[in-house]
Amino acid sequence: MRETEAQKRERHHQEDLQRLREFRPIDDTFMRGMFKDNIPLAELVLRIIVGKPDLTLTKCETQADLKRVTGARSICLDAYATDSTGKKYDIEIQRSDNGADPHRARYHSSVMDVENLDKDQDYRELPDTYVIFITEKDYYKAGKPVYVIRNMNLTFGLPFEDGTHILYVNGEYRDDSDIGKLMHDFNCTSAEEMNFDLMAERTRYLKENPKGVGSMCKAMEELRVESRKEMAVEMAQSLYEQGVSIEQIAKASKVDVDTVKGWLTPKAG
Repeated sequence: MRETEAQKRERHHQEDLQRLREFRPIDDTFMRGMFKDNIPLAELVLRIIVGKPDLTLTKCETQADLKRVTGARSICLDAYATDSTGKKYDIEIQRSDNGADPHRARYHSSVMDVENLDKDQDYRELPDTYVIFITEKDYYKAGKPVYVIRNMNLTFGLPFEDGTHILYVNGEYRDDSDIGKLMHDFNCTSAEEMNFDLMAERTRYLKENPKGVGSMCKAMEELRVESRKEMAVEMAQSLYEQGVSIEQIAKASKVDVDTVKGWLTPKAG
């Protein structure tokens, strides 16, 4: 018997609840929920990672879309924070080595620069920026908790002092230091197993409190809708490039012609 829409929604809901039980902070969907409207937690994490116990955040947003250059590739930051001195922080969860490619870190850093300098500002007004990749595995396989990357003046063997910082945090690192305990917490599914109260409290809220569970289920549904749209756009573009008319694509996709036109990239030549 064919599944009704109500049955499908209930099945998705139960699947989401099961996924939620298995989520860890190192899963990007859950991490965004952890940091959303939670400056104290983001502040704790950054203080430990960058080694600044007095760091104070004034702002932190999740899923921040950055794109100022028309035609350039946009990025959606997992967490984007500003501290009391104006420094900017991009915190990214990278589950696979492909997602942590150095070129991606470079691009994130460059987009943050473009985002933070208006046309009438002097270049020296660019804020210091930190791109932080928290990787599930030890990306550089050297057993270090954090790998710090900075531009260098190779002639003098000194830092270039351009204000850019890239940090790779080893999600496999464990010891009794704060960073070792933090990476342990990032890999926990249960609040009871966590070292830091702020991590445990937020995890408990998102997994046990009805409001927290509801917000996470809503986020997962939004991701599912977004994924379906991306698939539809890819299919429409492929059909268009094969010569299928926009009207036929719209009929097959069950959307109007104007929507399809908005999806498509014009044919080259």
